Amino acid sequence: MFKNFLKKYLTETDLDLIAARIGEAERTTSGEIRMSIRHRRHWNERNLPLHELAIKEFHRLQMHRTKDRTGVLILLLFHERKFHIVADEGIQQKVDEGTWDSIAETMSAHFRQGNFRDGICDAVGSVGAILTTHFPGKADDRDELPNNVDVG
Repeated sequence: MFKNFLKKYLTETDLDLIAARIGEAERTTSGEIRMSIRHRRHWNERNLPLHELAIKEFHRLQMHRTKDRTGVLILLLFHERKFHIVADEGIQQKVDEGTWDSIAETMSAHFRQGNFRDGICDAVGSVGAILTTHFPGKADDRDELPNNVDVG
């Protein structure tokens, strides 16, 4: 179901394109990428720091259950104009500090220009490249998580 709040930022076609980009990014890696877009926090989440909210969303989406702990979540909160990238422990141990911040800066630059789809697609591509570097695809890889954008 396409949420009303999202209609002015992204079309259903945009969401399909983002899902396709996630699939493309995952073809060369054993990692998994998910995109979660929310309008606002739930009332019981209002005091959570953004990182803790992202971790909660990470678990809700079952991203901690990937075989090699190689999931990356990009969480957007439109009402607060905030986003956060969080990676599972298998990735976090190998990725340089500041990597996610760099991707977030590029995404933010796109957002400031109103290019939400391009910003998200760019971020997905960058995350995919990092995953491919540290976690290249294996012969027995399978897509462990859905590629669709989770909208809530």
